[in-house]
Amino acid sequence: MSQKVLVTGGAGFIGSHLVDALMNNGCKVVVLDNMSYENVNNVRRWLKDERFKFVKGDLKEAAVARKVAENAELVFHLAANPEVRVGEINPSVHFDENLAATFSLLEAMRRSKLTKTLVFASTSTVYGEASVIPTPEDYAPLVPISLYGASKLGCEALACSYAYTFGIRTLIVRLANVVGSRSRHGVVVDFIRKLQTNPSRLEILGDGTQTKSYLHIDDCVGALGHLVDCFLKSRSKVDVYNVGAFDQVGVTRIAEVVVEEMGLENVEFVFTGGVDGGRGWLGDVKVMHLSIRKLLDSGWKPRYNSEQAVRLAAKSLLKEIRC
Repeated sequence: MSQKVLVTGGAGFIGSHLVDALMNNGCKVVVLDNMSYENVNNVRRWLKDERFKFVKGDLKEAAVARKVAENAELVFHLAANPEVRVGEINPSVHFDENLAATFSLLEAMRRSKLTKTLVFASTSTVYGEASVIPTPEDYAPLVPISLYGASKLGCEALACSYAYTFGIRTLIVRLANVVGSRSRHGVVVDFIRKLQTNPSRLEILGDGTQTKSYLHIDDCVGALGHLVDCFLKSRSKVDVYNVGAFDQVGVTRIAEVVVEEMGLENVEFVFTGGVDGGRGWLGDVKVMHLSIRKLLDSGWKPRYNSEQAVRLAAKSLLKEIRC
């Protein structure tokens, strides 16, 4: 893997775990993060390391983007607003923090003489309500049902155009729901918070039939490292991979796992009934399962299935809370 690496959103959940792996592999790492949602504690262990540099700034500002991109050989672009539900309340957030920020980064990479490889963290939500399950990378048409998914698909398109127009090679990874320590949003975190407030009753958004694929953070980082190594050895201008688990798990089973890990009994599950056909919120994809055949064929496979990933995440998050 390249030695000079930029990680946008590197103080966040996925970003900070990726930074740990990069630093442990001897890379020189620059992290750019605006700290809107995350905590510098996620990367505090590296702050005094001479191979590490932390920059607090807004990627949408051209000067900031140029500063961090000019000396990077490889860019992992993870900076984004991760809250799918915010799009219903404030649509401009996903346009600004996802699309505009990505455009700013690509422009900085275009102007750099050194930076020519981008790894873009996309999402399963670009597929929308796929009619093929598990869903492969070549599934079409891509019709996202959330503003978050639409913004990520737009970012993919921008990155592809810069690859073919300006020679910025791009690896796109479409991630399933990633869970694990340091996470600050998502169903596992949501359930833990609710049960801490009321240990006898758990409100579950939707009608209870939501079934999705979950990927443990360790598997996520491992897959990223493997795919980057493969991509750098290839001649592809653009490549796309799904990254997820072999299977799915339902929201009710997730609730049961969290209850078990918290040592609770006789918890009443209360389903809200949901919106638009039982979704947890507008834009919620009820059934998601990515095909990972292409990933498996590349020589890598996840260690954990969806339920194991959820259980490990619950254990880690509860340990963090107690500490």
